[in-house]
Amino acid sequence: MKFPYGLSDFKQIVTQDFFYQDRTHFIPILENIGNYLLFIRPRRFGKSLLLSMLEHYYDVARKDEFETIFGHLKIGENPTPLRNGFFILKWDFSCVDPSGTAQDIKKALHGHVNRSIQLFYETYKSFLTHNIDIDLNDALISLQSLIGIVRQTDYPIYLLIDEYDNFANEVMMNVQEGRNNYEALVFESGPLKTLFKVVKSLSQSTGIAKSFITGVSPVVMSDITSGYNIAENIYLKPKFNTLCGFEESEIRETLIHLVSNCHLPTEEANHALDMMRTWYNGYKFSLNAKEYVYNPTLSLYFMKAFQEECSYPHEMLDDNLATDQAKLTYVSHIHTGKSILLNLMKDNHQITIPKLINRFGIQEMLSDETKDQAFLASFLYYFGVLTIHSLTDMQEITLKVPNLVMKGLYVERIQRMLLPDPFDQDDGKRAAKALYSQGNIKPLCNFIEQRYFKVFHNRDYRWANELTVKTAFLTLLYNDILYVMDSETEISRRYADLTMILRPDMRHVKAYDILIEFKFVSLKDAGMTGEQAVSLSSEELQAIPPMKSKMQAAKVQIQQYGDELQQKYGNLKLRRYAVVSLGYERVWGEEMG
Repeated sequence: MKFPYGLSDFKQIVTQDFFYQDRTHFIPILENIGNYLLFIRPRRFGKSLLLSMLEHYYDVARKDEFETIFGHLKIGENPTPLRNGFFILKWDFSCVDPSGTAQDIKKALHGHVNRSIQLFYETYKSFLTHNIDIDLNDALISLQSLIGIVRQTDYPIYLLIDEYDNFANEVMMNVQEGRNNYEALVFESGPLKTLFKVVKSLSQSTGIAKSFITGVSPVVMSDITSGYNIAENIYLKPKFNTLCGFEESEIRETLIHLVSNCHLPTEEANHALDMMRTWYNGYKFSLNAKEYVYNPTLSLYFMKAFQEECSYPHEMLDDNLATDQAKLTYVSHIHTGKSILLNLMKDNHQITIPKLINRFGIQEMLSDETKDQAFLASFLYYFGVLTIHSLTDMQEITLKVPNLVMKGLYVERIQRMLLPDPFDQDDGKRAAKALYSQGNIKPLCNFIEQRYFKVFHNRDYRWANELTVKTAFLTLLYNDILYVMDSETEISRRYADLTMILRPDMRHVKAYDILIEFKFVSLKDAGMTGEQAVSLSSEELQAIPPMKSKMQAAKVQIQQYGDELQQKYGNLKLRRYAVVSLGYERVWGEEMG
């Protein structure tokens, strides 16, 4: 099998026997729902391939290739009357350089539009009666010239815009220097807003008959909405939940084929599916959608590696997705963002909001006003670092971290947020390694006491609660090369605090499976001040009645959870630990015998 990792040319994929999951049956549905559509999905989710499919289907210049390209696909069995009935004008805003001044960005935007118009002319000149006048200084004049000539033909234009918000988001993420540039682009007579005003005008005067716009978030569209208020948002409609992304049945069928080619036992397909489900599944883009979908880029990354090596990829996180870290960095710089990120790591990776906000712009994004939970959670949803989970009894929306890949990004961001010094990070990793490679928890407890607890006394983190201690351990222990790890692992309808289970392909490594249960004793319950707690010896700390009581309760729980994990997996090298912290001054960790 040839996996089209990094490819988005529809013709190349379907005519050169690349792996492709047919989505052409959506074409008539899209036709019937409207003429001017906006479709939002996270980065690397197959949006460019979707646009390429539409381009090849509707392009009048590709009429003679229809059977070659679409004959063996679902739409080929019953094509719509609009097939091959348009001139295609395509803009890819990811090609627009976001650096420099606002004037530099305007020049880059106009340059891209002009190049697209030049390509349009070269493609369709046999259909056109006149040359297109291209104004190198003003692409809007070029666009109006193009439309004037197209109106003299028998074919309208289908405008495809890929990553409409890409360069604007890049500008926006540069919080310090980018705000003025972004506002200059989208407000009043800014070039981006003006461009969409012209597109709207040409759409209403028989120039541009259809448009399909993709992007990552509605932020930019909110800011230019008066310039282009004809776009219909389809990204939350359940019928389009699987328009981009893989269904689990498609993944399962492919893995069965790969396992067979590798001459592995048939049950290995189920094991591989469990790995992919844990790491890559979990995206749902509508409350009424029936199933979650897999991130296609990550799925192709895994399956390509599996085919080449007959084993899982060494690192489950594809570097192409690591750039989503920037969105978490942005949130962590907002006053209330730190608490939201930490709460997501503690509260079973979920957050509940009254509704999903779909109309917010740069003024709200970059203002110094405190952002509420719904605002920031909605922002993270659009960028794929949260996804829809369920509705509560009160009809509120629960969002969750979709999978282990994204949890890894959260952990990394939180560690850098709490421990910005790289030397501290390295020392923490060494302390963590002592636990999972030697079974020694003492260096980790000492590190938490001496480094992390100092952070928790910082005024920015005074709101931290007892579950923050578990988060501190998680950020140090997280290791996606060796482990499938999670906090709040469900065991017999109860939840173990932190489990680290060696990946199936890493069971040969000289490391242990880890299970940790956490308890917390406040200084008030212990009847002492922070200064008194710090001065205690280890023996005195362990003799405090509330500490002894919590340690005993933790040991009882860890014994039960450990027995059930052993029964579930059967071949664990399990080490069990109970950890009790005294405020944010001391931590006591013990291994179960």
